[in-house]
Amino acid sequence: MQEQVHFTKEKETMLITLYGRAVESQSKDPIICDVAAEEAIKRIDYDFKNLKMSRNEILATAARAKVFDDWTDEFLTKNPQSTVLYLGCGLDSRVFRINPIKSVEWFDVDFPETIELRKHLFPKRANYHMIGSSVTEAEWLNQIPSDRPVLIIAEGLLYYLTEDEVKTLFKRLVDHFQGGQIIFDAISKLYLRLQKTNIGVSATGAEMKWGLKNPHELEEWMPQVKLVTELSAMDPNMPNLNKLSGIIRTIINILSHVPQLRRMGMMLRYQF
Repeated sequence: MQEQVHFTKEKETMLITLYGRAVESQSKDPIICDVAAEEAIKRIDYDFKNLKMSRNEILATAARAKVFDDWTDEFLTKNPQSTVLYLGCGLDSRVFRINPIKSVEWFDVDFPETIELRKHLFPKRANYHMIGSSVTEAEWLNQIPSDRPVLIIAEGLLYYLTEDEVKTLFKRLVDHFQGGQIIFDAISKLYLRLQKTNIGVSATGAEMKWGLKNPHELEEWMPQVKLVTELSAMDPNMPNLNKLSGIIRTIINILSHVPQLRRMGMMLRYQF
């Protein structure tokens, strides 16, 4: 039986990354193996052709997911008794790709209708919890233990919030937990103005609202937060970008030499 998908335009963006990971997972030499995503797209009643994803966009989606998967693996290797908090998880099956050990408590948070769909698409597993709430609400955080190191993941989320919402969310998280890492992707203020050039986003009509002036902006907001890693989507040395077409690699190489363009898309890791 297929699941009926009726989401707002913003929530439809989660289908872009789900489809991209599933298609790449089925390739001969995949960047990531995502069997759960492959199974999910078979069950969702949605015309994924409407997303009009090119091969390069599929590869870029998988490459970004692999960076966050690797950062997650690295954190859990160093902190086996920890909590993972995935904000705006959408239909990402990261918990199944990572397959954390039982001492890790994993929490996925997203809108109630998204969590309800996840319950139909993905199996239950030990120490895995789903919370249905907007991340901008305050009450859901009371369900998360605060006495362990925490990895907070916000992939594909924060640029859909306003700057005030992002600031409030970060302060609430840093105040709640004793320490850990925050990893997320961000766009620059320049890309915010150019967002309609993103074919996948344009297909769903979603609107991005927040861009960083630079990666150190969070440190200005909260002195206890320190930038650990800045990885540009326009870095020709980014893992797995060698699989993109020659034209795209040439464009990335050119853009990488212009600071404003290099930082249009970033993957960031902070310690607090």
